Amino acid sequence: MSGGLLFEGKDWSFETLQDIHDAVAVVAKEDLRLDTFPNQIEVITAEQMLDAYSSTGMPLLYRHWSFGKRFAQYEGVYRAGLQGLAYEIVINANPCISYVMEENSATMQALVIAHAAFGHNHFFKNNYQFRQWTDPGGILDYLAYAKNYIAACEERYGEAEVERLLDSAHALSAQGVDRYPRKRPISLAEEERRDRERRDERERLYNDLWRTVPGGGETRRKTVDHQRALLRLPQENILYFLEKAAPKLHPWQREILRIVRLIAQYFYPQQQTKVMNEGCATYCHYRIMSSLHEQGRITDGSFLEFLQSHTNAIRQPTAHDQTYGGINPYALGFDMMCDIARIARAPTEEDRQWFPDLAGSGDEMAALKDVWANYRDDSFIAQFLSPHLMRKWRLFHIIDQENAPKLKVEAIHNERGYQDLRRTLSSDYEVGRHTPDIQVADVDLAGSRRLVLHHRVFAGKLLDVVDTALVLRHLTTLWGYDVVLEEVDAATNEVLKAHMASPEP
Repeated sequence: MSGGLLFEGKDWSFETLQDIHDAVAVVAKEDLRLDTFPNQIEVITAEQMLDAYSSTGMPLLYRHWSFGKRFAQYEGVYRAGLQGLAYEIVINANPCISYVMEENSATMQALVIAHAAFGHNHFFKNNYQFRQWTDPGGILDYLAYAKNYIAACEERYGEAEVERLLDSAHALSAQGVDRYPRKRPISLAEEERRDRERRDERERLYNDLWRTVPGGGETRRKTVDHQRALLRLPQENILYFLEKAAPKLHPWQREILRIVRLIAQYFYPQQQTKVMNEGCATYCHYRIMSSLHEQGRITDGSFLEFLQSHTNAIRQPTAHDQTYGGINPYALGFDMMCDIARIARAPTEEDRQWFPDLAGSGDEMAALKDVWANYRDDSFIAQFLSPHLMRKWRLFHIIDQENAPKLKVEAIHNERGYQDLRRTLSSDYEVGRHTPDIQVADVDLAGSRRLVLHHRVFAGKLLDVVDTALVLRHLTTLWGYDVVLEEVDAATNEVLKAHMASPEP
């Protein structure tokens, strides 16, 4: 179907999907110059979409009771009409897999193909966070390996024992990632091959590491120092530490910890790029759908249907709105992408002062592609949130101190407040602000084998007591000995609070 309407009405067929994909690809490649993985589009039912929700959107994932629990929760809310489903789910793989709902109209299929199969796809392939931390070509094979391995463990050691281990591993998955790369990661397939080869060597190392430390002052000290060096303390990746050093874990348990942490690491870039990723995909689908309408490939009615969905996606409720839940990443991301394009194309004098290298460059797509490749949310906002957009959003900075009688307006969208607003908003997207900085600090190698962890406290924010007790219980299950978690002031190194846990008898 060349040059005419891609579809009329809401109905579609698989041939229609192919025509839509091909037309979207032309605009994405020729007009936007997007660089994407090959696409694989899967049409699924509402129940399958709920299932994908429940297992973090990944196919072939291993079984766990928590996935079934989430499925029941999502299904109940959906069947009651209290919440809709996403029109699509996209997976960072090569080829890039986009799940689209069979209930979607033809217009919505065009929208989600533009959004996911080309917008998200380009971002996954080119952003430095995903290039640094993920292996799109190997993830599906690794998931198949993980599913089969855990199923084999369930058959051999019992479902209850495997489930108990996964419960503990999942509880620590947020602290099971490396935040700073030490070396270029190898592919997941290579990880699997190398692991099989080094299991014997690993067991020899564990036996050497945890054998009784010999007596005698100098010999004892040297042995302990050597063992500390092997443990590479302090260690931010707690699951990695437990996988390598927990004294009582069996080889199959260490392998399951490795599976959980590698999958957690795979999702780590998405935590840091929500605004940029959705902003990129939303900007791309807006440009592509507008171009298809201008070319006469979709009708006015279809374009109005698209605009209604697009407007709902980028709606930013005010603080007094009952639906307010913070800043909408679609809204902020899309507005910032449009603003960057405006600055590159038609800057004001203010833009030239704030963005001398970007303003008037003329090639908005080159500017956007550079941004999409080289930033994450916090650095993106710190660099590109403009005074123009701060005024449009009517941003202001409020300080809410627990002991203060009133709120304090620290900055507003004026000349004095622009830098403060940009810095404050960008800091809200730093990963450390939402995930506690907890590291393995020490372990008593020569005696009780007590494990000591430190939580670096910023701005006096201590951990929730109940949640901490639950997580420590899982930690002691994996470690096998006593665990102490000290909350340490990041500025003074003063221990503010200590939590202790012992393994269940």
